[in-house]
Amino acid sequence: MDERVRVRRVKGAGLAEPRFARDSSVLAGDSDEVLVAAARDGQAAALETLLVRHQARIYRFGMQLCRDPDDAQDVLQDTLLTMARSVRDFEGRSSLSTWLYTVVRRICIKKRRRSKYAEMPDASLDTEAAAQVAAMVDQRPQPDEVAASREVAVALERAIRSLAPDQREVLVLRDIEGLKAAQVGEILELSVAAVKSRLHRARLQVREAMLSVLNATPVVAPGGRCPDVLAMYSRYLEGEIDALRCAEMEAHIQTCARCRGACDSLKQTLSLCRSAAQVPVPKPTQDAVRAALRAALGLTTPSAPGR
Repeated sequence: MDERVRVRRVKGAGLAEPRFARDSSVLAGDSDEVLVAAARDGQAAALETLLVRHQARIYRFGMQLCRDPDDAQDVLQDTLLTMARSVRDFEGRSSLSTWLYTVVRRICIKKRRRSKYAEMPDASLDTEAAAQVAAMVDQRPQPDEVAASREVAVALERAIRSLAPDQREVLVLRDIEGLKAAQVGEILELSVAAVKSRLHRARLQVREAMLSVLNATPVVAPGGRCPDVLAMYSRYLEGEIDALRCAEMEAHIQTCARCRGACDSLKQTLSLCRSAAQVPVPKPTQDAVRAALRAALGLTTPSAPGR
């Protein structure tokens, strides 16, 4: 990955230089609201804590939307700079994370429009994402387990990236980042109904793409007519099915191997999506972005003790 550092001076940040990298560990347990208030008062350690706390989700979302490691690094840097520049003006009408996702999406849309290669597959992204996810499955995996984990991780990345952009961003925000449908709607400027409609389609498409690596090809039913249990299960997760309908679905699944296998494969797929939220920001990216932030904010790295 290109570790270039793009420096842009942030005007009016109003941060006290000596405190940018000090005492941030003390603030780690504070809420975003408390930290934002402290950052507004010029406490740079509070701002640093916010930057560290939110960098992983910003990077993941940028990676999924822009689909390029270098672009994701740029998006992370630009978003964190926006936070630093705008923290004094943040009014808290929505959560800080919701606001940040909105900023990331806006930056990624601009990048997609500028790049004629935006929708081309990137094999290096598959490899990088697979290696990160596979390494988290087990601290001491056997070689065959590492290979299997990497295969599943690559398949998941490809399945998500094969989605149309409007479906991909909904699935990433809801099933990877864990936002509520209303929050996703706020970020994407959609109604909750529209969010759920796109989400159901995205979930089923990703699950279909994952069948071969999950060894979850549904068993052929011996006969009879089955309901659309996959769509029903997705709707159940979003609270769109009443208790009676839910009970009917559960009763059918207990007696139908085909539908039970189909639901299990969807559960596995969604579980893998949730595990993708654990992928960290690569260390070189963190270092490069941190250096750019310090330079843009006009801060100097504190000297080591004894120097």
